Amino acid sequence: MVRAVAVRTVAGDVPAEQLGVCDAHDHLFFGSPQLPGQELRSIPAARAELAAFAELGGGTVVQWTPYGLGRRAADLPPLARETGVRIVAATGLHQAVHYDDATLAGLRGRLAEVFVAELTEGIGTSGVRAGLIKVAGGFHALDAHARWTMSAAAEAHHATGAPIAVHLELGTGALDVLDLLCGELGVPPRRVILGHLNRSPDLTVHRQAAASGCFLAFDGPSRANHATDWRMPDAVRALAEAGHGDRLLLGGDTTTAAARSVNGGPGMPYLLRRVRPRLAAELGDMGPELVRRVFTENPGRALAVEWSGP
Repeated sequence: MVRAVAVRTVAGDVPAEQLGVCDAHDHLFFGSPQLPGQELRSIPAARAELAAFAELGGGTVVQWTPYGLGRRAADLPPLARETGVRIVAATGLHQAVHYDDATLAGLRGRLAEVFVAELTEGIGTSGVRAGLIKVAGGFHALDAHARWTMSAAAEAHHATGAPIAVHLELGTGALDVLDLLCGELGVPPRRVILGHLNRSPDLTVHRQAAASGCFLAFDGPSRANHATDWRMPDAVRALAEAGHGDRLLLGGDTTTAAARSVNGGPGMPYLLRRVRPRLAAELGDMGPELVRRVFTENPGRALAVEWSGP
């Protein structure tokens, strides 16, 4: 069965134009052994972050938390209802370092099947369907784990139409990812979202990636150890001037409790409170219109697909 073009949110499929202002990459819930003691588990804190985002005009948050990292899928629909913010959930698998050996062994031979089930039937027993697939590359390379997960993601995409969002380690490996997903595995570039490009401000690679037709996400602002805020406007301007303004996305990527605004960090509100006006001011005449498209139209086009499957 083929459904109409729509974005799959935790409360059901909606037309792209209903997303409103979108945080295209963030986390309400997340936990990894790589970040001990900084797990995002608190429902009240997640509710407060969403409410703060909504107060600034936010309409949708896309949670990139994949399989096995504390998604709390059943808690997402109530949070969406209580705050009025739409939420898109993810299936997929992160880098191997985020999992124990038993978890990975249990997914061998059935990873694509798990992705498809979470996209079409629901995550666990929650009944909440994912709206995208999140996978990850390595630093300037694609190891065997990345190739396994991306192959499964491509298979799930071909079965469902779901977009594939890619964590680029420190922003690297974009062209290798595109060679694999879009070259070898036949995923249309318009169904691929490359994340963390702000962490590697290589304008040549950015333009080459955008020319393929994929979406480029600049996410995780205000991290002192990344080339983020002070270079991001230049990267966005360069891409827009090269004709790729319709491929750009922005997100907050809050992955630790300390980074939440309710705990004194920038959190989700920072994206609209500081990043949005800065871009509008720094991009000259193109600024206001480009910023509007980046926060509203582009996420809808990146996430809305003609869903196939049950």
